Parts: sequence; structure tokens; C-alpha cells
Amino acid sequence: MSFVQVRPSSGGGSGSLAAERTPFYGARIPDEVKLMFKAMKGSDAATVKKILKFVSQSLEASSSSTGDSSLSESFLSLSTPKSTEETNRIIYSGLALLIKLAIRHPNLKQENFKDDLAQIKIPAEVITDISSLVFGKRSQRIKESLKEKMVRFPQLESLKWRVDVTISNSSLNRVLEPSVLMEMKLSNGNIKTFEVSASRFHELRYSVAFVLKEMEEMEKRNIIKRD
Repeated sequence: MSFVQVRPSSGGGSGSLAAERTPFYGARIPDEVKLMFKAMKGSDAATVKKILKFVSQSLEASSSSTGDSSLSESFLSLSTPKSTEETNRIIYSGLALLIKLAIRHPNLKQENFKDDLAQIKIPAEVITDISSLVFGKRSQRIKESLKEKMVRFPQLESLKWRVDVTISNSSLNRVLEPSVLMEMKLSNGNIKTFEVSASRFHELRYSVAFVLKEMEEMEKRNIIKRD
């Protein structure tokens, strides 16, 4: 497993060159970005910039937008013998992922963003265009659009539980065996009820405690902290 650590570039004027940080895309380069590298080798910068324009339009479009079909048709027109539709889609996916990750980063600095892209061999002229999207006037529209398109799951409003002990049952192995009855009320009005054994309840309790501990550790990392 290969991990990526980035050091500030010597031309950035920063005095702490020894300080290491995690790139905005994480410790590992996403697979979509790796595929994008290979696809970019067969495409010229002009085509990549056109694809980036489609990425911007797609990310800015609201979930109720009706221009998706015309946008798809225009995207298909970029295909050439040298830069096929499949190649363009791979580049599109990689660029879209990089922009989404950058937009959602709570405290990403433009200088660090450019350094991260340079470290993974993104062409300098493309870096400039991507940076203008992430840190320019259009970034707010992209943020709002991504928030609108985000899948939202119902939240837990209340949780009730009680311990139940079966005194008489057709199955002898369940007699006098305690179980936990749980009732969850969700924000969408649905009520879910289920029964778990005492051992399964302790597994659930342990899993929740473990996740909370992991979240506490993650919140200490610089990539999670907000300015």
C-alpha cells in the first residue's frame, strides 16, 4: 500500500519545509485519478480544458436542471481519433472527483492545492484552470449544487429500549434468556422496532463505542479541523 505525503515546495516562500501534511485527496491517490493520468497522456491540453469546462457546468447544475441531455451531446462532440469518448469520460471522472474533494475540504489553501496537483503530475496550465474553479467566484455555486445533490438519510430522533425475559416459549432454548427490544423513531416519521439478544446488544454497544473513539481520533487531524 503506497501512501502520499506532501512537503511544501521551495518556491512557496514557506519557512517550514520539513512539515509534512496529507494531500487534500487523502493519503492514497484515488483510482479515478490514476486512470486520468494515463488518459491525459493521449490528449492535448486544449481538449482537457474543454472537458474541465463540462465538469464545471455539470457540478454547477442543480438536481432539477433540464439541460443534461444537451450537455451530454456537446460532450460527445469532443471525441476525436486521438481522444476517444472513453478517454474523455475517464478524464472527466478524474477531474470531477478532484474538484469535489477540494470543494468539500474545510480549510484547503490555494497554495497547498496547487502543490498537491503538481505532485501528482497534473499539467501546470490545467492546474491554473482547476484552481480558478475551486477558489474562484464559481466555487460557491458548485458548493451549493453539491449540497443540493447530496443523498440525505433520515436522522434518529429518539431511541427507546427495554429488557425482556421470556418465561414461556415453544422453543426451550429461549426460556429465561434476556433480550433487548428497541424502538427507533426517525426524522421522516418512520418507526423501526427490532429485537436483539443480550450478546448481540453488547456487540452493538461495542461497535458504537469504537466508532465514536475513531471519530474522536480523526477530529484531531489537521485535515478535519476548520479555521
